[in-house]
Amino acid sequence: MKTIKSLFVLALTLLTAACGTTNTVPITGRKTRLLVDDAQVLSLSSQQYQDYMKGAKLSTNQNNAAMVKRVGQRLASAVETYLNNNGYASELQNFKWEFNLVADNQANAFCMPGGKIVVYEGILPLTQDETGLAIVLGHEIAHAVAKHSAEQLSKQMRQQYAAQIGGAVASQVAQAKGLGNAASLLDMVGQIGFNFANLKYSRDNETEADHLGLIFAAMAGYDPQLAIPFWQRMAQQGGGSNKSELFSDHPSDEKRLAALQKLMPEALKYYTPPVSEPAQKKTTTTKKSTTTKKSTATKKK
Repeated sequence: MKTIKSLFVLALTLLTAACGTTNTVPITGRKTRLLVDDAQVLSLSSQQYQDYMKGAKLSTNQNNAAMVKRVGQRLASAVETYLNNNGYASELQNFKWEFNLVADNQANAFCMPGGKIVVYEGILPLTQDETGLAIVLGHEIAHAVAKHSAEQLSKQMRQQYAAQIGGAVASQVAQAKGLGNAASLLDMVGQIGFNFANLKYSRDNETEADHLGLIFAAMAGYDPQLAIPFWQRMAQQGGGSNKSELFSDHPSDEKRLAALQKLMPEALKYYTPPVSEPAQKKTTTTKKSTTTKKSTATKKK
């Protein structure tokens, strides 16, 4: 009876801790339960970002590095304006944006919580221009805005809670049967490993980041329709996910492109094409010719 009671108290404690807080993702409105607060995630990610940047080699191409910062800040400004105007003003304190281009040939980029974004030089031949880069940065910014890192960490914590309950049950059963002390929970449940730079999001998270990223790019004045040729280039170069979705955290290229096409009407509502300057009209200046009438004086002979 005592054993059952202690297990019940443990389970109740862990389940209470697992309740967390509700997070509503902007634009999609999806609700998630997070077991970690913003301060915890930002503290952890800030330290990991600093450690990463100490070992990273920044790009020596000043033009490309400046482009990454320029496009990134333009997106960040549009995102902050949207959050401020749509009931998410309190979230702005969580972002201290940084955009860095590193010398790495991988076709990749990542964003840590708090808006720390790293772009690898290897993806620039595929982005080709600022709009293509905006599609990539919009996707990465979306992971931060939707708090996908906190969601994945919460998922791992729930798994740990389940393992702790299971371990406690096994320990009590072993002791009741005289099998000695079972392995401690610390031995049975490893510490949660969480590297933001190498984080694998779920397929649902990746699809949601495509959705938000497409709209963020449109908000910032980049044509969302150019996301299609970019992802097609990624697929052709092997930068996309050509494996079956069953074995991948990313949606298949075919499904990703189909989903983006379906979202295009929504994204275009946020896009205002740049206004081309009208051709300057040639103004003809008519010079008034002043005719000086010469009076012919009759010379007296």
